[in-house]
Amino acid sequence: MKLKFCGIRRSEDIEYANITKPDYIGFIFAPSKRYISPEDAAAISENLNPAIKKVGVFVNAEGSDIVHTADRCGLDVIQLHGDENAEMISYLREWTECEIWKAVRVKSSEDILNAERLGADVLLLDSFSKEAYGGTGKVADWDVIRNTDISMPYFIAGGLTAENIPEALYSLSPYGLDISGGIETDGCKDLSKMTVISTILGRE
Repeated sequence: MKLKFCGIRRSEDIEYANITKPDYIGFIFAPSKRYISPEDAAAISENLNPAIKKVGVFVNAEGSDIVHTADRCGLDVIQLHGDENAEMISYLREWTECEIWKAVRVKSSEDILNAERLGADVLLLDSFSKEAYGGTGKVADWDVIRNTDISMPYFIAGGLTAENIPEALYSLSPYGLDISGGIETDGCKDLSKMTVISTILGRE
């Protein structure tokens, strides 16, 4: 089971990640309360354990900007969280060596199946919201996910906490979990919450 802690913004968050050992940390380079600039992301990640991979989250960004940021920050993964298409994914494959993840705001099985055809390496199944592309704290529609024949590895995102993670693991067969708000207190990453989730997943 892979684990990603997303919305990393502070040097303290890097320290917490080094302690709790997720497989991935996520930097959000799109408008968000968890936004971080590429310059700041590059600076704080100098102290990151090299075993932890860096994910850059983008929403409808220009391909050239994504490539530049991936190079500037030494990203391992590009996560596309907007309306990006197969052409964009092909472009990023040509110009970077990053793994490509495509987020899906799940309303129906068709949303997931359409995303599988885009050519990404991994899907990230998130909750649907008319107001935002992600980070809403709402739980994704697990019934739709459970009843869809998904052929690709996928992460579950959206409203995950220590309380509902066991149910998610029991109900679904995710490749990984992507957690942001569920490891925060008052808008900041909380080491104790990160530790609890790492322990649930057998990492401590």
